[in-house]
Amino acid sequence: MPSVRVRHKTGCAEVKSYTKHWTCMFPQHGPGKKHERTIALEGWQQDIVDAYPWEFVRGLIHSDGCRVTNWTTRVVGGERKRYEYPRYFFTNTSTDIIGLFTSTLDQLGIEWKTLNQSRAAVTVSIARKASVALMDAHVGAKY
Repeated sequence: MPSVRVRHKTGCAEVKSYTKHWTCMFPQHGPGKKHERTIALEGWQQDIVDAYPWEFVRGLIHSDGCRVTNWTTRVVGGERKRYEYPRYFFTNTSTDIIGLFTSTLDQLGIEWKTLNQSRAAVTVSIARKASVALMDAHVGAKY
């Protein structure tokens, strides 16, 4: 029988559990770096993601993502003006995890694109106004 402890903190509950059977619940766990091994959901895990896609996206954003206020300047009527807009980023080195994230975004109708970077990690950007509004309604800021 696993040992479980819960400690409530501001905005969350910290849950700790000790058992030798965690690999049954998380078959993706294994030795080595996660970006060097296959990360695929078992059928029962995909059923949970399909039933709770926003919770899945929220968990990924809160672990490996962020919401920021971006800005740019444009010349309007001869005058340079600064514009600010919110966007979400998600960065991961595992192409499998990126695929799980973006396929769930597609299921939810969220528009996204990847950024061109010179590093191994992939960053997904969500910047379209309607998509950011959906993310704000369902994901929100980290605690």
